[in-house]
Amino acid sequence: MNRYPIWKYVLIAVAILLGALYTVPNYFGQSPAVQVSSGKATVKVTQDMAFKVAADLDKEGIPNQGVSYDGSGAYPSVRARFATPDIQFKAKSALEKDLNTDPNDPAYQVSLNLLADTPKWMRSLHALPMYLGLDLRGGVHFLLQVDTKAVLNKRIQGLQATARSVLRDKDVRHAGIERSGNAIDIAFRDEATRQKAKDVLSAQSADLLFTDSGTGSDLKTTITLKPEALKKAVDEGIQQNISTLSKRVNQLGVAEPVIQQQGADRIVVQLPGEQDVARARAVIGRTATLEIRLVDDSITPGTELSSAIPYNSELLTSGRDAPLVVSKDVVLSGDYITSAISALDQNQQPSVNVELNSEGGRRMRATTSGNVGKRMAIVLYEKAGKPELVSAPRISEELGGRFNITGSFTAESSAELALLLRAGALSAPMDIIEERTIGPALGAENISKGVHSTLYGFAAIAAFMIAYYMIFGFFSVFALACNLLFLVAILSQMQVTLTLPGMAAIALALGMAIDSNVLINERIREELRAGASPQAAIAAGFDRAWATIIDSNVTTLIVGVALWVFGSGPIRGFAVVHTLGILTSMFSAVFVSRGVVYLWYGRKKKLQSLAIGTVWAPGQK
Repeated sequence: MNRYPIWKYVLIAVAILLGALYTVPNYFGQSPAVQVSSGKATVKVTQDMAFKVAADLDKEGIPNQGVSYDGSGAYPSVRARFATPDIQFKAKSALEKDLNTDPNDPAYQVSLNLLADTPKWMRSLHALPMYLGLDLRGGVHFLLQVDTKAVLNKRIQGLQATARSVLRDKDVRHAGIERSGNAIDIAFRDEATRQKAKDVLSAQSADLLFTDSGTGSDLKTTITLKPEALKKAVDEGIQQNISTLSKRVNQLGVAEPVIQQQGADRIVVQLPGEQDVARARAVIGRTATLEIRLVDDSITPGTELSSAIPYNSELLTSGRDAPLVVSKDVVLSGDYITSAISALDQNQQPSVNVELNSEGGRRMRATTSGNVGKRMAIVLYEKAGKPELVSAPRISEELGGRFNITGSFTAESSAELALLLRAGALSAPMDIIEERTIGPALGAENISKGVHSTLYGFAAIAAFMIAYYMIFGFFSVFALACNLLFLVAILSQMQVTLTLPGMAAIALALGMAIDSNVLINERIREELRAGASPQAAIAAGFDRAWATIIDSNVTTLIVGVALWVFGSGPIRGFAVVHTLGILTSMFSAVFVSRGVVYLWYGRKKKLQSLAIGTVWAPGQK
């Protein structure tokens, strides 16, 4: 007899239960909510903010359905949900007033949002609904072109400045340093000096390649970056822009934005639900600038704030080390910074390594030579001309084109400071080359059409299979339903952003999944016509159809993986759903379908016929 061991039935039952658990959240509605996020680069949202938001709402007498802290992303936020939109708007006004003492310079962004009504116990199991893409929810789409040539140009400028300052510091004489394209040419008078220079520069960086030329007293060494270092510089510029864009988009209060690299030098920004194109363009296109100034030690904030601030100084009250009085004279701006990376200092403590171009190195050396022991303020201007004090390290020695910023850093804070320094340097300028807006009405219509097409397709397949294959057709429909359940559950658990091409891939997956059941059913009918007993026909049908199912699905899977790897945008969204649909269809069509057939027929010892469209009887061919 054909029977499954108990563990296989347990596996099927667990798979169906988990599939139902992770699919159900998609059928809950959404509640109006308010999202509180950081409005400044130097302000962080922590778990304590959730308690403060809850306390402020209670103080104002505003009922809420829960306040939660979301720290999973790069930019944490606090979200509070409410029963009605009226309460939502009232809460937004109250929180903006309570959290921001200066309305013209808000420390926190309070934005309207929507949150899924998934029960808390489901959310604790990460059972969440799928994100809806731009074409299903409406919103704004931007395609940004990153100027990678500018990134490389500043990297080479930094290399030239570093070479000049390092050779001067090590008292290595040369006959001139010039730039030639993406290379640096250094002239020397003798071989010994040239070799010493190469040793000094190679000790500074492992990313350099040296090419010697010339004879006698006319020697030259050409320095270039290794190909992997050039690629890394471009990738860092693009990733820096993605991180900066994520922080800026976070201020829009957009739920589930899509910010990702497309190709070698482009970034896609999709803002579902955002309809104010002008506001989105202004926030995304905003330029951050950075300044380095000296701290004015003549006044100590906190004890002499009532004293008159010197004419050429100003008081900074916002930022990590604020309040602090700093000079208005700008030592350096972000344009002089070519590189800033998080690293470890000689004591294995987190620090930030900064590289300046040649002019920046000269100005830094001239300023710090007479101000050793004083503090240097790093000030960021990110919006509305409001200064933010990022850091105020102490000058321990004369600095040049390359120096370290040390202090009470953690690995996270040093990486954040490096990012802010690079953002001020504008090493990767961008241009908006494509812009699209999709209305929410069109998105709702797309959802309706996608759901109806899937349901109608499933109903048509079910009617045909049951009419043609009878009981075995019912088994096939059950396996097809399980396939749809598994597919939606996996997409939800992975938090895939569902787009219109993705819905098309789900509908296509249903048609392709039933093909495996057709192969199995027809193989069983062939075995019956050949004179096999019903039980033998069932076993042989599943066994012999498996090779054909593998061949047909693997070839399709190869195409799906290729689209997934090399495609982008809607093509990749289609490929993800298509590939996962193939995998779930193979599991449901063979494993689940076989289990159901064995459960129905496997216990019958004297089985005389099968309801598979052609009723088998002894002697019938």
